[in-house]
Amino acid sequence: MNTMLQTILLGLITAVLLSAFIYLENMHLSFKLLNSLLALGGFALLLYIPKRAVLVAGFAIGLLWFYWIGYSFKYQGVGYMTPIITFGFGIVYLLFFLPLALTNKPYLRAVFLFFLSFFEPFDWNWMRLELPFVQSYFSINTYAFVLILAALAIPSLIKHPKLRFAPLLLLVGALNFGYPLQENAPLKIKLVTTHIKQEYKWTKEALLPTVQMIFSQIDQAKTQGYDVIVFPESVIPLYLNKNPLLVSQLQEKSHGIVIVVGTLLYEKNKSYNVTYKFEEGNYSIAKKVVLVPFGEYIPLPHFMQKIINDTFFNGESDFIAAKKPTDFIIKGITFRNAICYEATCDELYKGDVKYLLATSNNAWFTPSIEPTLQRLLMQYYARKYGVTIYHAANYKGSGVIK
Repeated sequence: MNTMLQTILLGLITAVLLSAFIYLENMHLSFKLLNSLLALGGFALLLYIPKRAVLVAGFAIGLLWFYWIGYSFKYQGVGYMTPIITFGFGIVYLLFFLPLALTNKPYLRAVFLFFLSFFEPFDWNWMRLELPFVQSYFSINTYAFVLILAALAIPSLIKHPKLRFAPLLLLVGALNFGYPLQENAPLKIKLVTTHIKQEYKWTKEALLPTVQMIFSQIDQAKTQGYDVIVFPESVIPLYLNKNPLLVSQLQEKSHGIVIVVGTLLYEKNKSYNVTYKFEEGNYSIAKKVVLVPFGEYIPLPHFMQKIINDTFFNGESDFIAAKKPTDFIIKGITFRNAICYEATCDELYKGDVKYLLATSNNAWFTPSIEPTLQRLLMQYYARKYGVTIYHAANYKGSGVIK
């Protein structure tokens, strides 16, 4: 076989092995044994394939994991950027894995991979290198990732043929022997899934049907005996604090049931992505802490932010972040609030967090694997920190995540 073709093929196979768990889960074909073998095979290839094949693998992984990110640009009026963004993510992750292509030594590549697991290009943290093991027989903890890399790399240092594969015994130590205890909240919680298309969501025509749907869902939840009803991120497509009538109506509805609803807030000439909690006629507000890179803020030097924001985002990528997470106390139970992207960030799990209310709007990226990847990431953090996540999403992804 032609050397270049072989290099490309090895890189593509590596990328497929390290991405298959997402697509299998998306098709409801995920099995622990299969996921375990695919992930081990993918990382083994990444340690041993030729240098150029590593670059092919990095580029293909970037595409397979994040091809969907450019989909949201059409809603900003710059749909022509979609293929450019997709290609750009391929380049970003080619560069991400580039250190591995600087050496042929598997043990050095293993060291590079370990340190890369802490690196987040442009503050984008969805490339969790431990994630392929989230639904496998192996643990997603850091020590397990170290043992897996060691088990795969050390054989290259052993010359004796009978002992060469002895380091694979380290995989036993990387097996999942259990995660921190995750409990269900002692409340009956209704998680609302909506199916509002992004191109329709922010139109004037959508507002009245959306509000009617919200009140109808609240009435149904009351009849069904729910304690709490949770709606998706920005389900109310306006600055709620600028609409006192709607606020008062939600306050009235909150007698007998707690209402958690996503919307926007505008104060002191600043925009916030927020969640309102209505309970017994009162309300409190949680502002988003971790903003989406390039979606809600530009992770570049200040002098470049305005140019890019005005050119590609119609000036809309300028949300303000809160300084710390908000906890809602609901009927005496503490819930950490998380809005979409921040439910997949370590910052939201710091402190005494047992339950997390997460809301998302996944219609930005339909149709794609994004809701599946998001759910896998939430599962990763839920297991890592022993937290039970209650997730309400527009389009796909709602459910209790452990």
